[in-house]
Amino acid sequence: MVHRTAISNAKRFYDAYVARLGDVSIVEIGSQDVNGGIRASLGPNNRYTGVDFVAARGVDVVLEDPYKLPFPDASTDVVVSSSCYEHSEFFWLSFLEVIRILRPGGLFYLNAPSNGPVHGYPVDCWRFYPDSGRALARWAVHQGYDVVLLESYTSEQEEGYFNDFVAVFLKDSTQVEKHPNRILTTFKAMGNGYVYGNADVLNKQQVTEDQRALQALQRYLQNRLKPV
Repeated sequence: MVHRTAISNAKRFYDAYVARLGDVSIVEIGSQDVNGGIRASLGPNNRYTGVDFVAARGVDVVLEDPYKLPFPDASTDVVVSSSCYEHSEFFWLSFLEVIRILRPGGLFYLNAPSNGPVHGYPVDCWRFYPDSGRALARWAVHQGYDVVLLESYTSEQEEGYFNDFVAVFLKDSTQVEKHPNRILTTFKAMGNGYVYGNADVLNKQQVTEDQRALQALQRYLQNRLKPV
């Protein structure tokens, strides 16, 4: 289920990280085109492969097992997944498969909703909050990988109801200098931002955008209903 922020966040990732790399291999997990996709946001000069567990528009490879990627170890430059992990019953297993197939300097871009309505394709299991990226990186380290989280944030809504949790992971911590750019250097329409090497939380928020909107509506109604 692709929405406007999924497309714009994918373009931000491409501009900050991928555009400067030139010809790269990109694997998208959950590439089925239900009502659009992010493929066009990933630039023209790459070798793209879309994988999903059903044969459908936008799918190049159908997975026999959603938790086994049919690619060799350390064979892929970039893996992306947008609006998919909320539908994965065991997304932490998929995450390890992503890390396995990435080259040492490889990147994983993850976009998953932090809110929104139930949308089963075929199931809807999870929402991702601000510490999800750091938890996944620690999970990979626990499993023997040297993964680091380069940045993460929750973007504001754009003409809709989804807040996207976005995270960018690097397979090998020794390769950090090969990726000097960050989305959050210029992008500010977000909350609870984390950037590698910075202990501060950028635009820290404890109240979600939905909650803030509800509180504003409640205040408006209270003012309107005051006796004159």
